[in-house]
Amino acid sequence: MPQLFAPAPAPKSKLGLYRKFSTHAGVHVSPIVLGGGSIGDKWTAYGMGSMSKEDSFKLLDAYFDLGGNFIDTANAYQNESSEQFIGEWAESKGIRDLLFIATKYSFNSKHYDDSVVPRVLLGGNNAKSMHLALEGSLKNLRTTYIDLFYVHYWDFDTSIPELMQALHALVLARKVLYLGISDTPAWVVSKANQYARDHGLTPFCVYQGAWNVMERSFERDIIPMARDDGMALCPWNVLGGGKIRTDEEEERRIQSGEKGREIFGLDWLRTEDEKKVCAVLEKIGAEIGVKSLTSIAIAYVLHKTRFVFPIVGGRKVEQLLENIQALEISLTPEHLAAIEGATKFDLGFPHSMIGNGEAPAHMQWMDGHLATWPLAKPITGSK
Repeated sequence: MPQLFAPAPAPKSKLGLYRKFSTHAGVHVSPIVLGGGSIGDKWTAYGMGSMSKEDSFKLLDAYFDLGGNFIDTANAYQNESSEQFIGEWAESKGIRDLLFIATKYSFNSKHYDDSVVPRVLLGGNNAKSMHLALEGSLKNLRTTYIDLFYVHYWDFDTSIPELMQALHALVLARKVLYLGISDTPAWVVSKANQYARDHGLTPFCVYQGAWNVMERSFERDIIPMARDDGMALCPWNVLGGGKIRTDEEEERRIQSGEKGREIFGLDWLRTEDEKKVCAVLEKIGAEIGVKSLTSIAIAYVLHKTRFVFPIVGGRKVEQLLENIQALEISLTPEHLAAIEGATKFDLGFPHSMIGNGEAPAHMQWMDGHLATWPLAKPITGSK
């Protein structure tokens, strides 16, 4: 006889060990997000790579079958075909409500279409751009609501009152459930969330931005802001634009002519500092029995603070399987110190003078010897 309150089936991977999203969002999602930037078939000409519908569906199937439920895309990814493929896939499987789908607006999704002129009203953070983008995303994703709707970047033109009032209206209309913001200065996010609280509006519950072991600017203002505000963090570029590799792998690419990703610049080779970081990752991998440097790099951001949900892309199921190994890895404080000590990281003023909140401000030691409350610990792996 079946039990009335039987536990859920055991997860097939740690993608199915779900985590509360943030202090302001009680929904439970997979700890690693599947990025939709590679899903779709329209960006080959731009050097970004693309995938056929068949291959996109295979990647989505693999992620979902392993327990993954958190998919990130945007209205402009792959000239809208990312949203379209994800929407068709979810509809064909009848699983829309089992997924937590994030999409974004701000970029002009018709920037590639020369027949759409003038198209100035289709981009930016303003209320009209927001309305048109959301309606397009709902159509592309074949859904009546978006789980998480992001401001994709800060345009420095739209006022915070206009933005937050318009976003809240979408929540009230139940077209959007949660709000996020990406690629925006920390002071703007803090000001926007305070405005939302002061006026009974929906605040941002997550910040998305670039962060990896080689580029740690995120750790100056973004992490302290998120920690203080109870926001989640969804870092992109956690694999350093494909530059996290061994010397042996780089030499192989040179000899074969394969090179690496060049969308953000023609210099795909690593700098000397980037080589130093990779060497530390390789050494740690040998110590803990992990061959994948990318898995260790993902584990790094998962160890730094709470509510971190890295976004991983890629076009192959094998890459996905390698990346989710990060959820098995437990790094020691010594490992983290070694990664951070591989190169010099300047916190910049005023952090270089007063710190970034992870310890008492330097000046306070003049007042007395302080016993400080420890920061809340993130969930980490066991290997």
